Amino acid sequence: MGNARNIAFWVVLFLMVLALFNLFSDGASTANGRQISYSEFVTRVQDDKVQSATIDGEQIFVKGKDGTEYTTVRPQGEEIADKLMAHNVEVRVERQQQSGLLSLLGVWLPFILLIGVWVFFMNRMQGGGKGGAMGFGKSRAKLLTEKHGRVTFDDVAGIDEAKEELEEIVEFLRNPQKFSRLGGKIPKGALLVGPPGTGKTLLARAIAGEAGVPFFTISGSDFVEMFVGVGASRVRDMFEQAKKSAPCILFIDEIDAVGRSRGVGIGGGNDEREQTLNQLLVEMDGFEANEGIIIIAATNRKDVLDPALLRPGRFDRQIHVPNPDIKGREKILSVHARKVPQGPDVDLRIIARGTPGFSGADLMNLVNEAALMAARIGRRFVTMEDFENAKDKVMLGVERRSMVLTPEQKEKTAYHEAGHAIVGLSLPKCDPVYKATIIPRGGALGMVVSLPEVDRLNFHKDEAKQKIAMTMAGKAAEIIKYGEEGVSNGPAGDIQQASALARAMVMRWGMSDKVGAIDYAEAHEGYTGSTGGFSVSASTKETIETEVRSLIDEGYDTARRILLEKEVEFERLAKGLLEYETLTGEEIGRVIRGDALGGDDDTPSSSIPSVAATPRPAPARPMTGPAPQPQA
Repeated sequence: MGNARNIAFWVVLFLMVLALFNLFSDGASTANGRQISYSEFVTRVQDDKVQSATIDGEQIFVKGKDGTEYTTVRPQGEEIADKLMAHNVEVRVERQQQSGLLSLLGVWLPFILLIGVWVFFMNRMQGGGKGGAMGFGKSRAKLLTEKHGRVTFDDVAGIDEAKEELEEIVEFLRNPQKFSRLGGKIPKGALLVGPPGTGKTLLARAIAGEAGVPFFTISGSDFVEMFVGVGASRVRDMFEQAKKSAPCILFIDEIDAVGRSRGVGIGGGNDEREQTLNQLLVEMDGFEANEGIIIIAATNRKDVLDPALLRPGRFDRQIHVPNPDIKGREKILSVHARKVPQGPDVDLRIIARGTPGFSGADLMNLVNEAALMAARIGRRFVTMEDFENAKDKVMLGVERRSMVLTPEQKEKTAYHEAGHAIVGLSLPKCDPVYKATIIPRGGALGMVVSLPEVDRLNFHKDEAKQKIAMTMAGKAAEIIKYGEEGVSNGPAGDIQQASALARAMVMRWGMSDKVGAIDYAEAHEGYTGSTGGFSVSASTKETIETEVRSLIDEGYDTARRILLEKEVEFERLAKGLLEYETLTGEEIGRVIRGDALGGDDDTPSSSIPSVAATPRPAPARPMTGPAPQPQA
């Protein structure tokens, strides 16, 4: 298919050149007039039909008495001037100013122009680079040479284990004898696996900055084209370039675009992509050894990669690049905050503690938002308040102060959020409450933000039950205050979160004695593929739903009991939210005790920065794991 298109292209180009040549030839003939034979010209002279004649070398330009113009060529050595004058023809003789070279140039100029156009098109199609019409099979790998903005391992923080693995590769490139004298071989490939934004590409740029060897970079999508065989050709060309520059590093970003498992999907998969993958597998560990070429690839979809790509000898090392912990977040914040002038009250550890689950990209965005907020109000440096406001904006959404709420709506929101806060403070296994607000943010009219003291690595049964109780406290608060008929649709997000957590406890985590320690998640969600789908009896489904309902009802009853026992604190907090709109964790405790908030003018606490927050407000997405979420 591709060859046929190339042949058709050349045929069309040749026809266009031929048509252009004919056009030039016809134009020249038209400009010089009609040409006649020399004998006919002599006859017309003898018949006195010629008025004037201009002799230009062998050419004779004739004008007849009837106004017609035409040309003829006289035979070499033929004297025609006397014959013309004998018949009273006006004769002019042009002086021969053109040299032989200029005459030849005049004849060959059209051909020279056509050849020039031909060479230009050939350069665009072949010699003009990898983007030309004939350069489909050329590799699009770019040689990274960062003279400015060079990234090193000092610019990468929060992923120390991944750095150590890659620093060994850099050390081998600098001093290969250190490893080879003991019989060791450097890994041929390293696969960086992790969620988006954790710094996989940044790590690759740091390797380029540290290694001091040629560093080629290419995206997985650059191999795939609509033409058959182009991807495999580009892989071959990429390795040919790398061999010329060995030792070197070859970085393939988003390798899952070309490295997906073969034979998967409707119709058996994509033949062109599979040919590209086959060529990549051969080049990485085929008959010909690619000595000195280290391949580093990045993906966040390791589960879809072909098993042959992951075996030892190709990608020998699989380096996990996770979201950073609290110490890693503090280091990342310090890296990004280097160029930001900070106020004396800025404590990056507090910000790191208040951002669980944030990736490196999220933290970079947080620092940037804080700098923009400080610049917007004309500050000379970034304060802690700017960081806290930026954190709330990133995690919870922009405050919608322009949204008009009726007093009834604000009151119902205040009691709803007060219920979450009171139950959360009363249950010891719930995460500490750090902020409560009735200012609309994102898709929620209000929210209570709770945060774990340390990064949570697992979730226990009693913690999950208390989390469900805190989640259902909003509905319990509305029913206690307004009755069964006065409940709103505000608890919709809470019910979604509680249901997802209860189902995870029963179907994934084995926390139900009646259901047992069996994973029913795939069967319940309708996964019937070849990787683990199975059917479940009607009685088992009924048992699962009964256990889920029991956990949610138990949580609701616990929340209702606590709110009835602490009715006074519940009322105080709801009225405090109506008055101040936003309360931090310390202020919530003072309001519950009945103490007055500080400040000479009773400044609403919405101007006081929060201590911490958790990602994403309601409408919350269903929980599939133990990640904390704000209660909307």
